[in-house]
Amino acid sequence: MKRLFFRIGHVLLLFVVLQVVAGCEDDEISVSEAPSKEATYKPAEEEAGEEPIKIGFSMDTLLEERWLKDRELFKQAVEDLGAEVEIIAANGEDALQVWQAERLIERGIDLLVVVPHNAEATATIVERAHDAGIKVISYDRLVKNADVDLYVSYDNELVGELQAKAITSLAPKGKYVYIGGAETDNNAHLMKKGVFKVLDPLIEKGDITVVYDQWTKDWVPTNAQKNMEEALEANDNQIDAVISANDATAGAAIQALDAQGLAGKIPVAGQDADLAAAQRIVTDTQTLTIYKPIQALAETAAELAVKLAKGEEVEEDRTVNNGKVEVPSVLLSPIAVSKSNIVETIIDDGFHTKEEVYQFVED
Repeated sequence: MKRLFFRIGHVLLLFVVLQVVAGCEDDEISVSEAPSKEATYKPAEEEAGEEPIKIGFSMDTLLEERWLKDRELFKQAVEDLGAEVEIIAANGEDALQVWQAERLIERGIDLLVVVPHNAEATATIVERAHDAGIKVISYDRLVKNADVDLYVSYDNELVGELQAKAITSLAPKGKYVYIGGAETDNNAHLMKKGVFKVLDPLIEKGDITVVYDQWTKDWVPTNAQKNMEEALEANDNQIDAVISANDATAGAAIQALDAQGLAGKIPVAGQDADLAAAQRIVTDTQTLTIYKPIQALAETAAELAVKLAKGEEVEEDRTVNNGKVEVPSVLLSPIAVSKSNIVETIIDDGFHTKEEVYQFVED
């Protein structure tokens, strides 16, 4: 009889344990599949000495070479500062970027860093983060119409000015093609503003005519190539210069030029110092690129992110209006790179190796 009671007690104990475990599993499912709209955020100062600062990094895309570099450099810089980082990329999907950012907020990050795909749509992300008591840094690209806490980037208007000054020195007169970036990207507008700041006086004098000016949807190179093909066809191949918003679009434009036997005969400007662009520069099919040392950008953003997350004050260089507020901003200086200074810039910085850049150059 005692043995029977012992067995019954053992079964009951096992049943209770299983119920507790099942309850825990149910709780985990409810958190992951149906998260609460209110994040489990705790101010950084309350967690001091308990857990490391957690930074969320919401990226537009990882489908381009430069953004892969940003991801790795930012991650390393944050970890070197003793903090943690969780990185997600939406690859150009606006709704997905908002959803991913919400997941980061719900996981209890201390600060959110955003590279917006759509400068307007990501304003929602800033609002959601602020509702949870989380500050937001806009990285490289500015989020529009939102109370962004800090903007860290390069001077993108200066990027356009450097492009235009270099190209107009080579082609002071003639027909120009402008291949812009994505219309949804505020940086694309800033770069274009810089380009036309230089071109407008020459246009007014009648020295330069911009015969084609078009955005590149989603920065997709095939769209840029179609733009360049349209420009060539509309002008019977009589083009004197091309300014492209980045190196991927410049490369696409050069493909269109190459199909007409014009590659290397017309100056072409890009931006980002992509490896393919550097190779085109030393083989004389692309004239220049604009180098924005990504390591400096990533390290600066990481340092400021950790400081803001800890509630510390940061020093900004200036403010930039995003359509709603004057956003405190830290803007670094870009560098124009041509064949004449490619070694002392991107190669000496270790951005690309000499072997990589010159691999297609004959001895």
